[in-house]
This record gives sequence, C-alpha cells and structure tokens, in this order.
Amino acid sequence: MFSELKCRDYVIPLDRTRIMGILNVTPDSFSDAGQFFNVERAVEHAHRMAEEGADILDIGGASTRPGADLVSVEAELQRVLPVIKRLVSQVKVPISIDTYQPEVARACLQHGAHMVNDVTGLRNPEMRQVVAEFQVPVVLMHMLGEPKTMQKNPYYEDVIQDIRKFLEGQIRLAKAEGIHQLIVDPGIGFGKTIHHNLEILRNLRVFKSLGYPLLLGTSRKTFIGKITGVENPQDRLEGTIVTNIIGIMNGADIIRVHDVKACKRAVQVYEAIMGTRDGSLTSSF
Repeated sequence: MFSELKCRDYVIPLDRTRIMGILNVTPDSFSDAGQFFNVERAVEHAHRMAEEGADILDIGGASTRPGADLVSVEAELQRVLPVIKRLVSQVKVPISIDTYQPEVARACLQHGAHMVNDVTGLRNPEMRQVVAEFQVPVVLMHMLGEPKTMQKNPYYEDVIQDIRKFLEGQIRLAKAEGIHQLIVDPGIGFGKTIHHNLEILRNLRVFKSLGYPLLLGTSRKTFIGKITGVENPQDRLEGTIVTNIIGIMNGADIIRVHDVKACKRAVQVYEAIMGTRDGSLTSSF
C-alpha cells in the first residue's frame, strides 16, 4: 500500500484522510448550477477551499452528470486552463485535472497541474500514455458506459465483483505502461442504482484490498437526495457527511467533496475519536 502520493513538487502523506475539493468550471454542473463558470469566481472559490483545508483541488471543465453531452477539447481547455494557470502559482496545494480527454490532460499537466482524475478509468490508451509520460498520480474510476447513457437501467451480475474485476484489469494495463501512482475509485453514482451505491459503501474494503489508495466521491449525489427526499443538491450536506464517515471507516483515504469546511471538520472529529490510523492515540490532545 502506498504511504504517500508524489504530485510533482508536492508530497501528500496518507497518514490521515485527505480532502479533495471539487471545482466545476462548467455551465451545467448538477451540484452548483454553473456557479463557478467564470474565471474570477472559480479562482476565488479555489482559494477558499484551500483555506478551509482542502489537500487537493480537482478542477473539471466538462460535466459528467447523467445525460451530459460530450464537450469538445477546445471548449474544455477554454474553461479550465485560465483557472489552472492562475492557481498553480497562487495556492499551495496540488491541482488535479478532472478529465477523460487525453489532450486536455496533457495541456493542463504542461501548464503545471499535478495529477489526473479520469472518470473512465484509463480506458483510453492515449490517456495512459499521457499519465505515464508525466509520471503523476491518477484516479482510476469505474463508470458503466458513458455519462450520456450510464444511468439507463444499469445492470451488474455482481456489482462489487464486477467493479473489482474492471479495476484489476485497468491496474494491470496501467502498470504495464509504467503507471504506478494509482488511486482507485469505485465510481459512486456513475452507472449505479441507489442499491448499487449502498452496496459499494458497505463493501469498500473489497476495493481497498487492491493495494492502492481509495478515493470516495459521494458529495451531494442523487442517491442521497432519493434517501432523504432532498431535491436541491446543495442541501445534501448531512447525507454527504454520513457517507464520507462510513467510507472512511471502511477504508477511504481521500474524500472528494464540494463542502470542504464542513466535511473537514467532520473528519477531524471522527479521527480524534478513533485515534490515528495505526490505532494509537493522537499526541495533540
């Protein structure tokens, strides 16, 4: 198991739960309705998340909500590059580019991004080549199909084992091409029913056993709204916090969230109660 992530000039020890703050530079995000589809507002929000305790900032310029259409490389770069260029010299945390387009990943890495978050799990050989070339950490996520169609009657023989087999296969491909800094993500909400999502949360340790850091992304997602009856994604904080804590209890190393301050505080309380990851009491109390 990796004890740290080497993100170019940054090293992130995995001695505690790490917070990945979400920054959607899109006009059609399910979670914030295009609130940060403006360079100045996006940069301001990124600074705020860093101040609130984000360990990584994950910047995306193409919505991956269910039913989302493909965004051109040119349009995606127009959205994210101005933000990344500003942030790499202004904030003191690694910048992740959330994209499944190799051309976008390459351009962002060339301009200083520190890691890649690929919702398609490195299925594109060109993306594997880019990551191997820059030797940065990459989030390898499971998604059934593609955003446009992923929520149309998703079906699995065995959701846990099917996802595990996919991740195992992609890990083998990545390692064969010289990619070793992998982070696995079972892809909550990406081609899954509410029951699939709950089953994944109950069985996260199956994915932890793959031997790589585990990322969990439940923030504001639809299944929380279905459970609680809350339609507005921005009002799903309580459910987000519960799923994050359950995820950490079951092995998550990184949680990807919109509400950094509240989620960070919840994690701090949980980890103070439980002690450090090796089971010893923290020395700061």
